[in-house]
Amino acid sequence: MIIQPVTTKSEQGQTVISRLLNRFESPDTSCQDTVKEILDRVRREGDAVLVEYGQKFDSPELTLENLQVSAAEMKEAYEKVDDEFMASLTKAIERVQSFHEREMEDSWMQTREDGTIVGRLVRPVDSAGLYVPGGQGGLTPLVSSVLMNGIPAGIAGVNQRVMVTPPAKDGGVNPYLLVAAQEIGITEIFKAGSAWAIGALAYGTQSVPKVDVIVGPGNRFVTEAKRLVSGMVRIDMIAGPSEVLIVADSSAPASYIAADMLAQAEHDPMALAMVVTTDPDLADKLPPELEKQLSDLSRKEIAEKSLKDRGVILVAQDIEEALELANAIAVEHLELMIEDPWSKVPMVRHAGAIFLGQHTPEAAGDYIAGPNHVLPTMGTAKFASALGVETFLKKSSIISYSEQALKNDAEDIMRLAGLEALTAHAGSVRRRLES
Repeated sequence: MIIQPVTTKSEQGQTVISRLLNRFESPDTSCQDTVKEILDRVRREGDAVLVEYGQKFDSPELTLENLQVSAAEMKEAYEKVDDEFMASLTKAIERVQSFHEREMEDSWMQTREDGTIVGRLVRPVDSAGLYVPGGQGGLTPLVSSVLMNGIPAGIAGVNQRVMVTPPAKDGGVNPYLLVAAQEIGITEIFKAGSAWAIGALAYGTQSVPKVDVIVGPGNRFVTEAKRLVSGMVRIDMIAGPSEVLIVADSSAPASYIAADMLAQAEHDPMALAMVVTTDPDLADKLPPELEKQLSDLSRKEIAEKSLKDRGVILVAQDIEEALELANAIAVEHLELMIEDPWSKVPMVRHAGAIFLGQHTPEAAGDYIAGPNHVLPTMGTAKFASALGVETFLKKSSIISYSEQALKNDAEDIMRLAGLEALTAHAGSVRRRLES
């Protein structure tokens, strides 16, 4: 049996739950020394290192002259994509744009009768870097990553959006990526991948601009590079393996649940597909249904390993227990495949994204629903949120005192400064009172 269903109250079930609650893992730093060396070389030597590593690992055709995607390549990309793709791309852009426009924050001010004005000024960062993985040597272009990272940055008002992606063997970039980028206003694209691409964005090179925020998924080298430059630049998050938790009752079709588990499992052998159901019969139907659907997958081996090693089917006593367990797990993707799922939304406290009802597969959120698919994993949904417009915004406090307002607050300021033995702080107020 590919996954053995267990009840939540059994000893085996408690072991499974304990593993899920403690699944957070620190980033794999086994490549740290290698990544540090790469970053240091990029910082010191710039473009030459990008070409050197690019030729070695991605494309022998890469040169300094074609490091940046040319205007001709950008134009030619449109000739290589079909009308059906353009229609789907347009719909996806409209949905993601419309959703994220609601996230934009406004500056605000408070005034007091004594003339004090305080507030918050919201401004975009000047520049953002978008890392887009190569996708099996350019054969599986991650168009959704371009949209999910690039559109919120554009809405925030980021003046310069720079995209980096590894070149294919022939030295080019997949035309679907180039078209997607252009359709959302990104025209500055460089052929660089892995840790050296992150270094280029963080430090800047002769060709690649230094940015303020770096976003986008990647392998362990990309992740470690982002971790190491974090603090000097903002990053989106350190993400773990993708994960889904499906809460289901007797109304949920086993075929739908199995399909959604497999959709998660095919990402990676470390992906985590979980079900908590109140129906023991449904739990028993899932393993054979998974086996049946596995045979049709292009990534069968990956999905099968993920399910065998990490897949979970738990049987809970009732929906309340299932949802409380879901809150404790704080999963990236939470599906409520139950009767009247909207009535249970108030019970959900922790989840990266919530999918309601039998006709809402997680895949809809990956591509076209509108909300961002860059989500917190490994239980971090307890305190973290999806990537959004706010990732590319910063806030400055505004403070303005009138003469009378300072007189009103002077004694309090000086008293608190005195407690901290900061006499110059107190003196800066006292001097104004004496003048």
